[in-house]
Amino acid sequence: MSVDTLLPSETFDPLRGELAGELILPGDAGYAAARAVWNAMIDAHPAAIARCASTADVVAAVNFGREQGLEIAVRGGGHSAAGLGTCDGGLVIDLGAMHTVDVDPEKRIAVAGGGTTWSQFDAATTAHNLATTGGAISTTGVAGLTLGGGIGYLMRKYGLACDNLIGAEVVLADGSVVTTSETERPDLLWGLRGGGGNFGVVTSFTFRLYPMDGVVAGPIFYPREMAAEGLRHYRELTANAPDDQTTFFALLSSPEGAPLTGFVTVSASADPAVGAPTHDKILELGAPVADMVGPMPYVALQSMLDEGFPKGVPVYWKAHFLNGLDDAAIDLIVEWGNRVNSPLSLVLIEHLGGAVGRVPAHATAFAHRHAAYNLAIIARWLDPADADAGIAWARGFHDAMRPFAAGVYMNYLGVGDSRERIREAYDAEVYDRLVALKRQYDPDNLFHRNQNIRPH
Repeated sequence: MSVDTLLPSETFDPLRGELAGELILPGDAGYAAARAVWNAMIDAHPAAIARCASTADVVAAVNFGREQGLEIAVRGGGHSAAGLGTCDGGLVIDLGAMHTVDVDPEKRIAVAGGGTTWSQFDAATTAHNLATTGGAISTTGVAGLTLGGGIGYLMRKYGLACDNLIGAEVVLADGSVVTTSETERPDLLWGLRGGGGNFGVVTSFTFRLYPMDGVVAGPIFYPREMAAEGLRHYRELTANAPDDQTTFFALLSSPEGAPLTGFVTVSASADPAVGAPTHDKILELGAPVADMVGPMPYVALQSMLDEGFPKGVPVYWKAHFLNGLDDAAIDLIVEWGNRVNSPLSLVLIEHLGGAVGRVPAHATAFAHRHAAYNLAIIARWLDPADADAGIAWARGFHDAMRPFAAGVYMNYLGVGDSRERIREAYDAEVYDRLVALKRQYDPDNLFHRNQNIRPH
């Protein structure tokens, strides 16, 4: 969309007058930076970006967008793989300035603003030797990760991010502000625990925290020719892993472009003895190319992969939950992993189970508690000429793995995923309940720039 087709700037004068924060329009000096999101595959031109400084600003922006009939996109950290934190010709409600984190170390809770990133959250909580499950990239927003479920390194011990969400403040489609907790509007809290941004703009999140004085973690790399052997070894070591231990597996390339087989192992304890059995088990494969496992602060773990996932690179994601890794699935993963056309692309397998699997299936909107693994197929490129091949690789890989699929993780739904694919993020009972909740809180589907649950 050309900026020449957007609304006249004076259309937004009433909103500008109500905001304590900043309103950014096309032509303003900061517009190009303000419209950019993490996934450079997304190149949208909103008519206005409201950088909200308070809940009152969010209310003003929601009311203005609704009254003007504008499409509304809500942005927390801007990391949505599908680019849902922006839109063409509409209004972006940007919560990035709302990132205060208040920690109560005695009650072990933290209240985070809707625009908080995990780096900001973790810095505040670990100052009190506390933490909760967050994402694996520190620049990811607390909001998007939590509302979609919240896979992270601490999940096997403490559950998903959404499992530790115990309260929230939400601006609804009619501009009203409500709070929800396990005793106040518990139906809404249920929906926020995995149902995405369908029910309103969450302006603050209240989380349960746990003691955290460090971890023993890091990557271990082997040559790519050991991929099949490594993946079978991974299946074995994750079969009876303790809750303290989370291990991911990857087919990736080094910064120099060398294909590698990788493990990332995390022990949710500062005691090296806790993680030693898993570390030793991985090393049974033989001498690695590199072994970087060691004690580190939790904040160092959370930012360990940041350089590998920078803002401004085109990304195309596909994903499946898997109930297991039988030999046929492993053979396909290795075959397709070796077909990759760009050294920036990778395959990631995340081990679930533990505390994640012990939550009853319908206790939250995140329903796929049975899944043993999450498979992420991540195509990335720098040269636009490589885009079609990268997308075709991800789609072909995804389709080949369908016989082994057991649903999909909402946060890994990507560009162009269909309504039917969104339904696969839930079972039928949960989806029907989400539709009823959407009908109650957003009957006109004002908030539809998300993995949308339609009210009808």
